[in-house]
Amino acid sequence: MPPMTRNLTCLTLATLMVAGQLAPAPLMAKPATDTSQAAPADSTGWMRPDPKMDRFIADLMARMTLDEKVGQLNLLTSDWESTGPTMRAGYQDDIRAGRVGAIFNAYTAKYTAELQKLAIEGTRLKIPLIFGYDVIHGHRTIFPISLGEAASWDLQAIEKAARISAIEASAEGIHWTFSPMVDIARDARWGRISEGAGEDVYLGSRIARARVRGYQSDDLSRPDTILATAKHFAAYGAAQAGRDYHTVDISERTLRDIYLPPFKAAADAGAATFMTSFNELDGVPASGSRHLLTDVLRDQWRFKGFVVTDYTSINEMVPHGYSKDLKQAGEQAINAGVDMDMQGAVYMENLAKSVTEGKVDIRRVDAAVKAVLEMKYRLGLFEDPYRYANESREKATIYKPEFLEAARDVARKSIVLLKNKAGTLPLAATAKSIAVIGPLANSKEDMIGSWSAAGDRKTRPVTLLEGLQAGARKGTAVAYAKGASYAFEDAGKTDGFAEAIALAQKSDVIIAAMGERWDMTGEAASRTSLDLPGNQQALLEELRKTGKPIILVLMSGRPNSIEWADANVDAILEAWYPGTMGGHAIADVLYGDYNPSAKLPVTFPRNVGQVPIHYDMKNTGRPIELGAPGAKYVSRYLDAPNTPLYPFGYGLSYTSFTYSPVTLDKAAVRPGETLTASVTVTNSGTRDGEEVVQLYVRDLVGSVTRPVKELKGFEKVSLKSGERRTIRFALTDADLAFTRQDMSWGSEPGQFKLWIGPSSAEGSEAAFELTE
Repeated sequence: MPPMTRNLTCLTLATLMVAGQLAPAPLMAKPATDTSQAAPADSTGWMRPDPKMDRFIADLMARMTLDEKVGQLNLLTSDWESTGPTMRAGYQDDIRAGRVGAIFNAYTAKYTAELQKLAIEGTRLKIPLIFGYDVIHGHRTIFPISLGEAASWDLQAIEKAARISAIEASAEGIHWTFSPMVDIARDARWGRISEGAGEDVYLGSRIARARVRGYQSDDLSRPDTILATAKHFAAYGAAQAGRDYHTVDISERTLRDIYLPPFKAAADAGAATFMTSFNELDGVPASGSRHLLTDVLRDQWRFKGFVVTDYTSINEMVPHGYSKDLKQAGEQAINAGVDMDMQGAVYMENLAKSVTEGKVDIRRVDAAVKAVLEMKYRLGLFEDPYRYANESREKATIYKPEFLEAARDVARKSIVLLKNKAGTLPLAATAKSIAVIGPLANSKEDMIGSWSAAGDRKTRPVTLLEGLQAGARKGTAVAYAKGASYAFEDAGKTDGFAEAIALAQKSDVIIAAMGERWDMTGEAASRTSLDLPGNQQALLEELRKTGKPIILVLMSGRPNSIEWADANVDAILEAWYPGTMGGHAIADVLYGDYNPSAKLPVTFPRNVGQVPIHYDMKNTGRPIELGAPGAKYVSRYLDAPNTPLYPFGYGLSYTSFTYSPVTLDKAAVRPGETLTASVTVTNSGTRDGEEVVQLYVRDLVGSVTRPVKELKGFEKVSLKSGERRTIRFALTDADLAFTRQDMSWGSEPGQFKLWIGPSSAEGSEAAFELTE
């Protein structure tokens, strides 16, 4: 949903366009890929039966009129994003009239208390409001963008980032975040790839669980927890041509095997709410899909929370061509399983009439209202509507030093070392003059990326230049020239080149900070090119002519096509948009104060022509490996290799790791038995470091074709120089399950290959059999 606001009266078809220690996640946690089983009853505290709550809500609903019930299903925006802590008078009147159940884009303890007062003192039943906000990768203290956090492969760090985000947001009156985005994304042209965990089902599922736990903790009645939202349900990341809001056309098998599992993981972790996606699926807009919202989410997964739409997505079913008018769209949405209408006012204007006409069963409205009221009760808002609006707590909480340090730590863990020719990094002590060049070298607003919530974009972010200057060794000079522009319209210009080249020529090393402006990724930010925008590439080529070592620091929210840079510069770091403390974090890596440990959560293509590209492709009937070198009639490109520039799971370190051959405790395993795969990893370099040990499996023959590899486990291990450790992974037939030819879920007997290694493209191999 866009951060902008719209006038409610214009929403017609014509004008619509930590408290406590974080426990480590279990190593052998299974991927949540079974889309047919119910969520475990004990998966989270709020799901447990509460007879007292049930009696309270039943009594309340018995006293509610139809209009008051409909009011609980409407979510409207504050005008904060454009005007600060104000709200248009019409919306205030709607709150007093009981026509609104929730507000988004409102925060600070004082402002939310003022709005809550309208509901508590102005309505007959004094039902409190829920306040929601896009707390995506931080609230005030901003962490790396979600894709960057995923690159850490550190579930404890990711959960801690979400926990801190919840603590800060709740201190400013927020009860509910529209996060995590758990859409699998395999097309780098799509701007919202930046908001998720990348391309992989298993990694994405583990991260979905971690983020839900971080936001909600284990007790929603604690005032430092906020409701999580699993979004966008479903398959939003499969938009055709990578164009936002575009059609999704995938098979039911692909939906079940690839796009639904992270949502199932979020549901199992106790996500309190789900958000519908903008796209259609099998010809039906998601906000009108009974298959998704009722058959799968409620009937199969036993989801007990409430479903909210994305911004005006009910209204958009009319231009989709699925609804003749807004009234029908509302009927289709509520009957499909949508509980709350975000900003569209469709329920507000039409739902009561649809009930009286018999188009919507009052029992369906009651179920939606009950789900919303239950969350208000579990948050403690009926007991104290203002419990999240404590100005003293707010002042003591936001931007705590320990939160800023955590943001710096997560940012360090998210930075991927993509190239390091001849040990260019870390920067040598002999580098006495450092030239920092590029449009992202000293740009505060770019450091925190898109969807940066209430983060200060102007003054708080630490830029790369500031981080390098703060961490510079005695006697080292750090100088800056912008040199280039990332603006599309500046392609072909050379303004600033001369200054940058002159600085480079008199420096020992060049750090080129390049990439994309912060709003070139995120919602409504799709691109047809993955190249560095503006004139950055041209300047990079000129800097190469100086003969000085070049370190490219990329900041972006998607994989960029940097094949020239990979061949010509000396070292490359992918820093994403690293957050409030990003400049210090990047400097920590460049100076060697932190040994990079991140791995790519998404494949980097050589060029946009390879997109969509991901490591777990199918083999085809004419794989390139079966042909002679240069063979024509195989699945290949004429002008580029099939292989990516950097594969999923790839990332270098300042030390080196060696892997022993894989050992299996048995050659064959029966259903219900456990296969243990072991490998010994040795830090064979001179520095202490961390390695992400990754387990991949291939099912060689199935009733339907299977991917060439699938991630089935990983462990991030810290090893001192010379230290070795044996890592063990457990596999059962449940880990090998998929949607079979008859659309049932399960494994099949047969032969399998298994790899354990540092990325999806490397590893020691073994084989085993799953028997009958």
